[in-house]
Amino acid sequence: MDKAKRMNRIFGKDGKTIIVALDGFGFSAHTEGVDFSVKNVKNLLKYGLNCALVTYGQAQMFAEDLLDVPIVLRVDGSVDVFNNNVPDTAQFFDVTDALKLGADGVVCMTFPGGDKSREEFSHKMLSSLAKQGTEWNVPVLAETLPCSYPVIDKYPNSGNPEYIKTAARLGSEYGADIIKTRFTGNIAIDKKIVENAVKPTVALGGPKTDNKTYFEYVHNLMQAGVKGIACGRNITQDPNPVGKVAALSALIHDNKNVEEALQIYENVKSEY
Repeated sequence: MDKAKRMNRIFGKDGKTIIVALDGFGFSAHTEGVDFSVKNVKNLLKYGLNCALVTYGQAQMFAEDLLDVPIVLRVDGSVDVFNNNVPDTAQFFDVTDALKLGADGVVCMTFPGGDKSREEFSHKMLSSLAKQGTEWNVPVLAETLPCSYPVIDKYPNSGNPEYIKTAARLGSEYGADIIKTRFTGNIAIDKKIVENAVKPTVALGGPKTDNKTYFEYVHNLMQAGVKGIACGRNITQDPNPVGKVAALSALIHDNKNVEEALQIYENVKSEY
């Protein structure tokens, strides 16, 4: 399969995507809802979900549940899983592992502006994956996080739009096909991040908040030119995940407004 076909499995025909991030076990001890979501993720496809981001173990343990679900393999993970700040990461898998599992892409984190050794390691990992991706026609998604995994006081620029913009471009320069990064929800600011990234951009899941605030955030991302969203707990921990995906699909794939998305969320009820 060529890379374009795999990209078309990650993104819809409109070039946009909704990705559910199910890789929480690789980074945190707080994983409520993840296993349940993996076993039921195929139910979300008909409501607009495009893809699932999974760990190597999930791809094996839940192979039957993921059979018809386009997946992207997480190749890196935390080396201190009980620290929610994810102080450091390491690479555990690569493109060849993804191919053996039938994945449509791989994803890793980079930390521009972070500790020197961490930034160097993460960019070397990305460039190596990009070379493999070119050789095997597998898309590489780079999660470009300025300075650190969370936005924290230790790294005051971790949420700085100028740093986010530069980090996104670095991901593209090191060979990523897709950039997953932070956005602000401010259309004018986020447009600059999208433009600087050059490659298609996907937003991190965003704030865990009420639906109206969250849908306004996603709506603004679409106006800024973001191509979709990759979210974990905003789907996996929602009491109505089917309704949440249907509402996100209305915003992302159907260009609906926030009020329409809220109504869809109320009208579409979970099957599980």
